[in-house]
Amino acid sequence: MKISFLLHNAYGIGGTITTTFNLAQALADRHEVEIVSVLRHREHPNFVLDPRVSLRPLVDLRQEKEHPLHLRAAQVFPAAEYRYRQYSELTDLRIGECLAQTDADVVIGTRPGLNVHLARQAPEHVVRMGQEHLTLDNHSPRLRTALRRAYRRLDVLTTVTEADAAAYRRKMRLPGVRVEALPNSVPDPVLPPADGTAKVIVAAGRLVPVKRYDLLIEAFAPVAAAHPDWQLRIYGRGEEQARLRQLIEDLGLSDHALLMGAAAPMEAEWVKGSIGASAAGFEPFGMTIVEAMRCGLPVVSTDCPYGPGEIIEDGTDGRLVPVGDRAALSAALLELVRDDERRRRMGRRARENARRFGPVPVVEQAERLIDEATTARGTGRRAAPEPGRIQRALVSQGFAARDAAYALASGALHTVRRGNR
Repeated sequence: MKISFLLHNAYGIGGTITTTFNLAQALADRHEVEIVSVLRHREHPNFVLDPRVSLRPLVDLRQEKEHPLHLRAAQVFPAAEYRYRQYSELTDLRIGECLAQTDADVVIGTRPGLNVHLARQAPEHVVRMGQEHLTLDNHSPRLRTALRRAYRRLDVLTTVTEADAAAYRRKMRLPGVRVEALPNSVPDPVLPPADGTAKVIVAAGRLVPVKRYDLLIEAFAPVAAAHPDWQLRIYGRGEEQARLRQLIEDLGLSDHALLMGAAAPMEAEWVKGSIGASAAGFEPFGMTIVEAMRCGLPVVSTDCPYGPGEIIEDGTDGRLVPVGDRAALSAALLELVRDDERRRRMGRRARENARRFGPVPVVEQAERLIDEATTARGTGRRAAPEPGRIQRALVSQGFAARDAAYALASGALHTVRRGNR
């Protein structure tokens, strides 16, 4: 079977790129796999791609940034999608051609705008599998309205958490579409796990406001005051870097809290620590949480929607604290810093419990979904309706009407503002 992933930009850095590379690599054990990158801005990807997985770009921004069609707005990619301004008539054309000519049996979209392309433009014989790496509630009413129209043509829609899958089933009426949670996978570790003796707390991810590294640094200050031999190491880069560096200086933590820059892969850095940390205000899944746990680190995380609560078992393999609660975050970190035996015990449990996010179980679930969708499309039968469908249809219609009203009001307000300029 040939499986093709449709990805925004395989040459960048981000969780969706990481998990796509991971899943593609695992599927390549038994299938022919390719990644189609809509955009390309550099010669080689930041992450190492398994040589068994082919990679091809559709629009090379190094040569085509000023292409006449790339200067005109996209018509297929939904305007309410976050990445809309990076798409154009040229990307519309290239994606459409790619889908029309594909020899893949299955095409997997990796973001809402690309899922719309997939739903509208893939040939009838192709199994269409859309992935949601954010959450339904995170999308604007205008985008949700556009997705309702397009997503009915998908065969499968996967979310990264059970909570978000439930939200899609409740709030969207997608008859015949299989909606299931498919968590992100993390490759099996190749290095010996952390032993819990290093006096280092590790965090990783983009340095952006939603990750709340400012809160983590502030929560670490009492830890450093009580245990000056401990360090906080933050890996990543982004727009918050200068502000975070200034905060570290203002709190007198320059010798204790370190901005380490980006590291890929992160495994070699996780195993140098004893505790993982995440202070995010919103986390659709929590890829770095799983990475840390697979390396033997208990993770202290905010219990934000949706992912951490489905990954961490509070008090067993990590700690969950309320979102934005600096005191609770600090107390949880101190709890593990002070108790060597508990920290090591939780680290061992973290390794065990995070195995469910390894390549084998995740790939087995993905293959099951693909096989069932292939059979259904081949026989002309789509996913069977579940019990209670009438009641759910009424509920989803209510959400659809509300979103449509909000979208209409938003459009009218935008028109008025443009007229007043």
